[in-house]
Amino acid sequence: MALRTVMERLDRDMQAVTGAISKEEWALVAELAPKLAKHAEPPLSEKMRILTWLGTDAGKFRGFDGQVQNAATGMEDAAKRGDGQAVIAAFSRTQQGCLACHQSFRQSFVEQFYGSR
Repeated sequence: MALRTVMERLDRDMQAVTGAISKEEWALVAELAPKLAKHAEPPLSEKMRILTWLGTDAGKFRGFDGQVQNAATGMEDAAKRGDGQAVIAAFSRTQQGCLACHQSFRQSFVEQFYGSR
């Protein structure tokens, strides 16, 4: 599924942000943050399959995505200001959104669409 490729790209971008934060490279953080906020999406047919599977939990799933988008946008804004503390706080919120989604959906998603963990 294309969502796996989207998640792999997000993982690489999150790792790059972590490295940039550790070096206080705020311009790089500002460049990477929009990639997290406005990440690629799977094709429409795959999205429909996923949304059908999610059923009534689709709103919860979208809510987590919105949390990540808002936090990553805040991280970009903080990085542009050179505010390291705010960057780290926004990065933490970004990670918390990712983790909440993964804990809610990853295992059952993998079982549903890939047949194993």
